[in-house]
Amino acid sequence: MTVTSDLWKIGSVSDAARARTTVARLLADADVPLVQRTRFLTSLTARLRACLDRSGVWELLITTRPATDEAPGHVGAAVRPAGHPPQDPPPWLRTLTCSPPAQPPGPRAADAGDAALAEMLLAADDDTAAVLSRLDEQEELVRFHREELHQTNQGVLALHAELEAAALLQRQLLDAERAARTEAENARRLLTFLADASAAVTASLDHEDILRRLPGLLVPEYASQAGVWLLHDEETSRIGHRPAAAAAAARTGRPQHAAAHPSGLPGIDDLPPSALAPTQPLLCIPLTARHVIGVLTLRAPGDRFAPDTCVMLIELARRIGIALDNALRYEQHRDTAEALQRAQLTDLPTTEGLHLAARYLPATHGLNIGGDWYDAFEQRDGSLLAVIGDVTGHGLHAAVMMGQLRTALRAYAAEEDGPGRILTRLHRLLRHQQPDLYATAAIVRFRPGEPTATWASAGHPPPAVRTPEGAVTVLDTKPGIMLGVPLPYTYEEHTIELTPGSTIALYTDGLVERRALGIDTGIDRLARALAALSTRQLEHDLDVAAEALLTPMLYDSAGDDDVCLLLCRTSASPPPPPAQDVQRRVPRPCSPASGAGAKSLGRSS
Repeated sequence: MTVTSDLWKIGSVSDAARARTTVARLLADADVPLVQRTRFLTSLTARLRACLDRSGVWELLITTRPATDEAPGHVGAAVRPAGHPPQDPPPWLRTLTCSPPAQPPGPRAADAGDAALAEMLLAADDDTAAVLSRLDEQEELVRFHREELHQTNQGVLALHAELEAAALLQRQLLDAERAARTEAENARRLLTFLADASAAVTASLDHEDILRRLPGLLVPEYASQAGVWLLHDEETSRIGHRPAAAAAAARTGRPQHAAAHPSGLPGIDDLPPSALAPTQPLLCIPLTARHVIGVLTLRAPGDRFAPDTCVMLIELARRIGIALDNALRYEQHRDTAEALQRAQLTDLPTTEGLHLAARYLPATHGLNIGGDWYDAFEQRDGSLLAVIGDVTGHGLHAAVMMGQLRTALRAYAAEEDGPGRILTRLHRLLRHQQPDLYATAAIVRFRPGEPTATWASAGHPPPAVRTPEGAVTVLDTKPGIMLGVPLPYTYEEHTIELTPGSTIALYTDGLVERRALGIDTGIDRLARALAALSTRQLEHDLDVAAEALLTPMLYDSAGDDDVCLLLCRTSASPPPPPAQDVQRRVPRPCSPASGAGAKSLGRSS
């Protein structure tokens, strides 16, 4: 590889022009690209001018190296002061790589005439013109791209604005959706609570039980304190002073809100803060059914009541008012029916040779005061009739019907009819006078001085007989049909032998019937409980014995039915009948079924 060089002395502008012209021709012959060539020459010219400005003699060394297979060719130019050591790096050096083989410099421009030099200088302007033309093209292209970039930027800015607006709208929609979900969840929670609370207060017909449940339902989530003022209830009316808002709610029938600042709650009047709770908002809601029966007073759980919560509380108060009104009306109806029923229960007569004890227990749950009744009275011949019965249905109507049936039975018994005849006439009466009324009854007739008793039953649970030794017999002879069934029927009488000191238990189904066990199991249990009573207990106090009999029978009772029990105990040594009554007290013949069909369950006392 051969490197050639050419050294120029630069002492004047003419020397510099000739040297530049020579380098320009060399680069043009080497097919150096126009832009690179122009940049190289411009840099060289600027360096030569700088040297001329500093005066002195300068040297321009031009080197060329032809291209080979291993490396491309290049053209180099070095400017240094005259006399500069060759081994030291020159102050200015430029090298330009060229793909075609670099040719050594041609004849010096100094050998050319002025015309040739001028031509070469003009040719240098051709390169400048070409560069300027290309620069114009590039500028035009740049302007085009700048305009295109401007349009693109405008589009990007518009897109960014649209994206920002879309993002803002999306955030607003998400916030609205989140708020809607929160509101829907709050509404669902309030509706669920309203349904549960309504079920809790309407499940009871005891107004005191309803009042006890309310604080547990409302505190602490919906109120920090809750109370109910019933306008016509003496007990709640005696409790301390009432807030003015509660009195206003009772007077106007509108909810009242008492706080330092207006609430703006829908459908609620605003009042100044209560003197009883000046720092806590109060909400007083009237309890209304047919009229205002009370006021529900709530203290806010925080610094205010939420509007949605107030709407729910007002609706709940309306339902509480209806539930309380139903409970109060039911209790009044039940008390009236119970008073009527108790008023019709007879005082047991005192009869020589026969001891009586009775118990009546009204139902404790539900409106189940029914037509259970007992009676005991003497007939004109000295016989005593012990009666127990049960009218179908419950409530005031059943109690009234029971009274009518009792009165009719006494009227028929005044004619000295026996148990079977009395039941037959009652059956006929109910069929014609009360076609929708049914009843069961059992009658036992005791004659003084006689060791027997006559009985008849109309669909009633069978009597149980306990001997002095403790053996118990259930008189389970098939009973007649219920009174009032639309069929003609004649009731039969049955006779049973009674050992002195025997006890007969008459009862209603509330004593023995349980839904899960059935009535037969209850009758067997009654027989065992009757057998478990001691003879001494029965002889000493029959009332205490009746209580002792009820204890094991009612421990599992649901209290949803009335209970009647009538115990009839003969004396251990009955006195003989008076002589003047012997003819009137001759026993009547027994029916063919007398004493038949009895089952016994015995135990020694």
